[in-house]
Amino acid sequence: MTKPTSIARLNSRALIAVSGEDWRTFLQGLITQDVESLAPGELRFGALLTPQGRLMYDMFLIGREDGAWLDVEAAGREALILRLSMYRLRAKVKIEADETPVFAAFGSDLGAGWLADPRLPGLGWRGYGVDASTNADEAAYDAHRLALGVPGPADWAGETTYPIEANFDLLNGIDFKKGCFVGQETTSRMKRRGQIKSRMLPLAFEGGAPASGAEVLNGELRAGEVLSGAQGRAMALVRLDRIGGDLTADGRKVRAETPGWFATAAGA
Repeated sequence: MTKPTSIARLNSRALIAVSGEDWRTFLQGLITQDVESLAPGELRFGALLTPQGRLMYDMFLIGREDGAWLDVEAAGREALILRLSMYRLRAKVKIEADETPVFAAFGSDLGAGWLADPRLPGLGWRGYGVDASTNADEAAYDAHRLALGVPGPADWAGETTYPIEANFDLLNGIDFKKGCFVGQETTSRMKRRGQIKSRMLPLAFEGGAPASGAEVLNGELRAGEVLSGAQGRAMALVRLDRIGGDLTADGRKVRAETPGWFATAAGA
């Protein structure tokens, strides 16, 4: 087996185990991803939305023989368990925390037990309960993700973002053929109209990241808002019709970048 370039334990992520006779139909009616066809050992990306169609929780679904794991943000796990329990009603479903660790790997190919990240091949793999020796930290993984222009949970905190604005439709996070899910009407309407004004794109600049919430300006016109960031790079929610020309944030020059995967998936 070729040794991977980097393996990091993702302490910001945690698992929820969903099982029971009705687990598939229960999740199928709630989340953006198809669950009916999820096979054991398969990994998919999705989300739970508000009824108004805004992002509440992102998640990876891992098919298991007796149900599924949900790979979710650790800080929101208990709240998500409560939310799912509210929807349970009479469904024969068991929902509980699972302490199996979550790992991410990026670099060379990996052997058995690792699952390819369904969002984008360049992101690498995710591992659940694998026998792994870490040689990187979560900050290194986040820098890798940000270098590819892929947004993360820090960019949609607060239930203000639509999943299409966060590029879930371009990163295999929404199955538009599966039928109803919470927030489906608004999500499908945005996609159907095909006129999406704002999306998350990376910004490049010199030095530290502008403050979260800082305005991105095109001259005197508001072009967007900085979300999360690190040295030399940040994610921003930007108006696609205003990212050409000279941009600034916090009074500094920034440059909006269009990753190759984005241009291909969006048909740009």
